[in-house]
Amino acid sequence: MPNGKKVLVVMGVSGTGKTTIGKLLAHRLKYPFFDGDDFHPKENIDKMKAGQPLADEDRKEWLLRLNQVAREHRHTGAVIGCSALRKNYRGLLRAGVGTCMEFIYLNGSFELIKARLEARKDHFMPIELLKSQFETLEPPKRAIKVSVTKEPEIIIKEIVEQIKSEAH
Repeated sequence: MPNGKKVLVVMGVSGTGKTTIGKLLAHRLKYPFFDGDDFHPKENIDKMKAGQPLADEDRKEWLLRLNQVAREHRHTGAVIGCSALRKNYRGLLRAGVGTCMEFIYLNGSFELIKARLEARKDHFMPIELLKSQFETLEPPKRAIKVSVTKEPEIIIKEIVEQIKSEAH
């Protein structure tokens, strides 16, 4: 990674602010932003709207699509918002990208995220699936970890500081 560019995956359960934080971070770094939700096949969205959790088989095509985006931007940098709940999902995302990819784990309590989802009206993800997302979540051991209890601007500042400190 000679140019210092990274593909940053903003990850966490639904309602942690992946899109909000991802867009702000991309703007700050002058990277393009890709919302993982835009890459789900219609069948996945229909399944989630119906309150059915996605199985690993459902996620595979979606993760491979996002991996392709990451591979296309590994030399120029990008921010991708993606739940990336399990270690093996993160492995699929990282394939062929390697150390050019970094995960940013947005974390918060079930109660906080549930309250956020209850206030949200414009998303296909029903609140009933939040419990299954928390059950599926395997928090990453190596990632930039930030709490979503802070204001977005503070979260972005913390992420940028951690990225800079890792570069040295």
